[in-house]
Amino acid sequence: MHPNPVFHDRDDAENLAFAAERGFGVLAVSAEGAPMLAHVPFVLEGRVAELHLMRSNPIARALSGPVAARIAVSGPDGYVSPDWYGTADQVPTWNYVAVHLTGRLERLADAELRGVLERLSEAFEARLAPKPAWRMEKMEPDALARMMRMVARFRFTVEAVEGTWKLAQNKPEGARLGAAEGIEASGIGFEVAALAALMRGV
Repeated sequence: MHPNPVFHDRDDAENLAFAAERGFGVLAVSAEGAPMLAHVPFVLEGRVAELHLMRSNPIARALSGPVAARIAVSGPDGYVSPDWYGTADQVPTWNYVAVHLTGRLERLADAELRGVLERLSEAFEARLAPKPAWRMEKMEPDALARMMRMVARFRFTVEAVEGTWKLAQNKPEGARLGAAEGIEASGIGFEVAALAALMRGV
């Protein structure tokens, strides 16, 4: 997380809502040497996330019990040229939104695996309306059973929430709005139009 407290102006509820809306992040678990990472979709309700991993994933293979873990959820981001502020003595930077969820990851029994997979697909298929939602019943039972044997069910319980919303809150309004315009026009970053809208709304 960015050390400047001015960028930590959202409360836990806003950060959790952002993470739930994104529904995708980088799961990190400590290990000897480099941390183990996995990119995972998840469904977050309150402070509990449901997710799954391939059984061959190093994190899934390493777990023998609940472990400390973190999910990093990234939002829009974009490069900021100093020229866009319209004020002297500025430096290049990068504006972004990121939320870190810290807690405990535990593997659960396979009995409820289908339910987790159904809830994940239902959550994202619902966003595609009016397209008819894809459902597991569309798969042949044998094919579904083979695929389900390859994945394991996990629960992530959130114990701490941190968010960085670096939107040029530390700049005068004119400089912030100038940077928002430059970011949107430049296209350097990810979801730059969404980032510019957030900057204008500060």
